[in-house]
Amino acid sequence: MPPLALIAGPTASGKSDLAVRTALAQQAAGGKAVVINADSAQVYADLGILSARPTEEEMRGVPHRLFGAWDGAEACSAADWAAAARTEIAKAHAAGVLPILVGGTGLYIRTLLDGIAPVPPIDPDVRAEVRALPIAQAYAALTAEDPARAAALAAADGARIARALEVVRSTGRPLAAWQAETAGGIGYQVALRPLVLMPERAWLYERCDRRFALMWHGGALKEVAALLARKLDPDLPVMRAIGVPEIAAYLAGTCTEAEALAAGGQATRRYAKRQYTWLRHQPPAEWPRITLQNSPPDALIEALLRG
Repeated sequence: MPPLALIAGPTASGKSDLAVRTALAQQAAGGKAVVINADSAQVYADLGILSARPTEEEMRGVPHRLFGAWDGAEACSAADWAAAARTEIAKAHAAGVLPILVGGTGLYIRTLLDGIAPVPPIDPDVRAEVRALPIAQAYAALTAEDPARAAALAAADGARIARALEVVRSTGRPLAAWQAETAGGIGYQVALRPLVLMPERAWLYERCDRRFALMWHGGALKEVAALLARKLDPDLPVMRAIGVPEIAAYLAGTCTEAEALAAGGQATRRYAKRQYTWLRHQPPAEWPRITLQNSPPDALIEALLRG
């Protein structure tokens, strides 16, 4: 089976640099490699700074794919991204190039490898009705209409409650029934070489704070101002990306710079914590989990290249 290297890790963990170093090592050995994005914020062209998308300098001449590939006006779903990633991976394999998947969006990675439930499009009227319900009312409705799913969710998990309720109301089947029919995964078609970065948390959180401050002073305010000027739907993912609401509040004069910096750093740390939890528990137990700063990078690169 053709190889697929995967470097997964929380935000600010150093995974992008490791991906580039792995690609350069592949080139030095006489091969070729391409880095493919698996980060749900870095897909948007509007978020070059706030998503910490690699710059041309940081790419070091290594081909990168699916970075900034979507306009912010178009939501990139996990299914959308997985379809594009499958295409890029197939192109790389056809050309004898090693694809190196890098990112921290668990849903993207799981959808690509395991497939996605073929849920039909939700009736717009049903979606509007469900999304208008208070969380407590939506949870009570889900408990009556899909008790198994309700029991598996926290009563305050508004997004997942709404999704489960709209699915059962629109399709007449619970979400679990659709999830049992996942399709489109490529996990069985590739020789996966996974590596999960699990850095020490204090180190990671300090990097999160420092990185958001660097973004703030490195053009993020101008980036968000340009995004706000587009007057996009506030429910679009690009408008809810970490840093956008915090900077928008500052630009609107509803908070101070210090408050916005603190809020942005906190949002980044919370996101890293969620990624950390997902990466610890969700990928298969046999996927190696390492602390990057305590592991020789050359050994990690060798594992990714040789399997």
